Amino acid sequence: MQLGMIGLGRMGSNMVRRLTRAGHHCTVFDHDADAVGRLAAEGATGASSAADLLARLPSPRVLWIMIPAAAVDTLLQSLTPALQPGDILIDGGNSYYGDDRRRQQALAPRGVRYLDVGTSGGVWGLERGYCLMIGGDTEAVRHIEPILAALAPGASAHEPEGSRESAGSAGAAAPRTRAAASSAARGYLHVGPSGAGHFVKMVHNGVEYGLMAAYAEGFNLLHSAGTGPAEGVVSAETAPSHELVPREYRFNLDEIAELWRHGSVVSSWLLDLMASALAKAPTLENYTGHVADSGEGRWTVQAAIDSGVPVPVLATALFARFSSRGQADFADRMLSAMRYGFGGHLEQSGKPVVTPDKPAGVPAKPR
Repeated sequence: MQLGMIGLGRMGSNMVRRLTRAGHHCTVFDHDADAVGRLAAEGATGASSAADLLARLPSPRVLWIMIPAAAVDTLLQSLTPALQPGDILIDGGNSYYGDDRRRQQALAPRGVRYLDVGTSGGVWGLERGYCLMIGGDTEAVRHIEPILAALAPGASAHEPEGSRESAGSAGAAAPRTRAAASSAARGYLHVGPSGAGHFVKMVHNGVEYGLMAAYAEGFNLLHSAGTGPAEGVVSAETAPSHELVPREYRFNLDEIAELWRHGSVVSSWLLDLMASALAKAPTLENYTGHVADSGEGRWTVQAAIDSGVPVPVLATALFARFSSRGQADFADRMLSAMRYGFGGHLEQSGKPVVTPDKPAGVPAKPR
């Protein structure tokens, strides 16, 4: 098939490469001319603009965009006048599902079919394949199925251990479930009407936040084990403990991460990535811990509120990302101020003591 791709960042470029390897022809455009040039050198056709890209595609045209969610409407404003009945427009980024429904309704009277495709795989998708969650018109999905199949991992790739085990007698073949018989087993699935693809991807990313937070908290506990207050410390500012973690506990986190990759119920690709990072730098000194959120976690929590569904783990994981960026600092200072106010409690952070008469960052007055 022939496909136009607009947006040649980390994922868009590798998706073009994977499609090219599978025998599809891609016409590509990005504001970064070097990115266009690199892919043209690998077999794609470079375009000088989005309009030029559309002009190079045969009808009905299939156009896939991989750009930030905030930039989609601006691009569509320039593309829409040139779109023709039968064209298929695919948003493979991380757009809000409500925006998908609005765009589909705006494009439908022109005969343009709009698909939202939640795309997971990151920078490893070129080799591993991409998990694709698709929303929109059924016939349009069928039309682009060769593209979806080329991008997805395929049936035999990265099969989870035990996923085909049967509850029956030893050696019996596992029953073929509806899910196993569908395209889901190959890494792509038409999940519903317009917006549904990005809704499923939104929840996927919310779950990702929670999984990542659980790993981070567990390894932080291992990292800090044995570093609590010294035995015998008696202070109104130190919580007493009857069972202090032995101070001789010093864990090699890189080895524990590697250990958990083998036979553990918490093994996963995320753990693989973490083990790799710890192997390179066991203290992760190359990272500041300033953790961004790109929107899907917020939308997941909002959807849960709208639906009356409790998601405490996902919400806490999102809020932890806010805290990592210093957005809890003022609240923490408020807590210290109140404790000092009602009990005269001084901060015990290892930093110079801060009190109302000696604010943070202000040198103490000489006596």
